[in-house]
Amino acid sequence: MLEKKEIFADGIGQIHFAGNMVRFDFVTLQPEVDGKAPVPQPNIRVIMPPQGFLSAFNSMQQLIDKLLEAGVLQKNEAAAVKDKKAK
Repeated sequence: MLEKKEIFADGIGQIHFAGNMVRFDFVTLQPEVDGKAPVPQPNIRVIMPPQGFLSAFNSMQQLIDKLLEAGVLQKNEAAAVKDKKAK
């Protein structure tokens, strides 16, 4: 069996479009001295073509829908109302 490499990230620090590619800069939280809040530090960049980005977005949206249905996540109704007003 092929070995799979796992990469951990606390989140995405930035997503941008450059050179006709979508670029995700993933970050990990690094502790600060004296008990200050952790600081996000870039640790890896993933680059994909726009079609790959759309496919990944669709997959993430499907997973979000499943997590909502399972009760793992809850919709933020205040944000939903705000989004509707903005449109």
